[in-house]
Amino acid sequence: MQRRFHAPVVLPADASCSLLRDAVVDVDADGRISYCGPAATAPESAAPVTTLTGILLPGLVNTHAHSPMTLLRGMGGDLPLLPWLNEIIWPAEAKLRPEDVRTGMLLGSVEMLRHGVTTSAEMYFEGEQLVDAVLTTGGRVLVAPPVMELPGLDWRAQLAAIESWIDTDGLRFGPGDRIELGYGPHSAYMLSEEGLRATAESAASRGALVQIHIAEAAAEDLAVREAHGSVPALLQQLGMLDGRVLAAHAIHLSDTDIALFAQHGVGMAHCPGSNAKLASGIARIKDLRDAGVAVGLGTDGPASNDDIDLWEELQLSAMFARLATGDSTVLTAADVFLLATRGGASALGRDDIGALEPGRWADLVHIDLDDPAFACGVDVPDVQLLSNLVWAAGSRRVRDVWVAGEQVVADGESLKVDRAKVQAGVAETAARLRA
Repeated sequence: MQRRFHAPVVLPADASCSLLRDAVVDVDADGRISYCGPAATAPESAAPVTTLTGILLPGLVNTHAHSPMTLLRGMGGDLPLLPWLNEIIWPAEAKLRPEDVRTGMLLGSVEMLRHGVTTSAEMYFEGEQLVDAVLTTGGRVLVAPPVMELPGLDWRAQLAAIESWIDTDGLRFGPGDRIELGYGPHSAYMLSEEGLRATAESAASRGALVQIHIAEAAAEDLAVREAHGSVPALLQQLGMLDGRVLAAHAIHLSDTDIALFAQHGVGMAHCPGSNAKLASGIARIKDLRDAGVAVGLGTDGPASNDDIDLWEELQLSAMFARLATGDSTVLTAADVFLLATRGGASALGRDDIGALEPGRWADLVHIDLDDPAFACGVDVPDVQLLSNLVWAAGSRRVRDVWVAGEQVVADGESLKVDRAKVQAGVAETAARLRA
């Protein structure tokens, strides 16, 4: 159904991060944006009008997450990355049943939608269960089932399953193209060169996105670096960088690595909260952006962050970049807002989300201004209003959310699922995993 949204302030997330006063967003019958601009110059329309207070902006894009891990939130919370994975997380995940993944993803999706995150790029097992959960909540997801080598796991079988799924259902499907399928080779230290090459070739032949952890911890890929110089250098040799690639974390990169990312159009998922919690390091965001690498923001999983609130990542990304460079202007409020929206879409190779522009999906977030953060009102200068949104308000004033024009959150609560029941399901499953 066609609809017009009218708000005092609209943030379209265009390249210059402009702020529109007294503006409208028109949504067509398919759930895509047909117009975004000043109300005074809007085309005539007979569509029903939704009049909003406050700010209307595009849904945020979480470029790296393992959201079913809401089931494991808080486990091993004071360990570094590799002991955390080997001693806590992987043994717990070995106990998971397929339906557990759906339970964990339901909560993760609801949590993100309530924070205004309409799209997440997920790397996790039991992809069908994950997809079912997201279709239930009404969110949008890019699914990357893992390809990795652990006892009891056959990477060839995992790869064949992904290929069969894409060949059967297509690369994108669901109402409003809510689902995109891809590949999730965990990392260069969890998959052989043969497996990495086969994954790269399979994904490239289908135009699918590869999500992979790269250079997250300084000690994780010593053998690869000794043999090939770096993980990006190895992936280039294997042909993986020739396709669509999303590099998660990408902290410990050389100048040559960054140049390879830029040369091959590799997107980068910056996860400052998880990186700090696991003491993994501070990514070279200024250098990556200066080189022209598409950078988005990610939360990582709710067992390593732990709140999957992307608004927090906006703040942390700016803070850490400023500390790392000694420059308080290196990332502004406008810069990080674009990282969480338009930039995230670019990092994922998606030009149909992340901004309020004609042709893109109408993934919309309404911010209510009834909060001390906005006590100065909306008639302040644009830069001040955006600063108040990013630095002071964060996610707590997200009130309403639409995905492909369909409302999925109203007054801060899911319209699609009963959050209390979802949380109870997570509690029951988590108790079994701890037993």
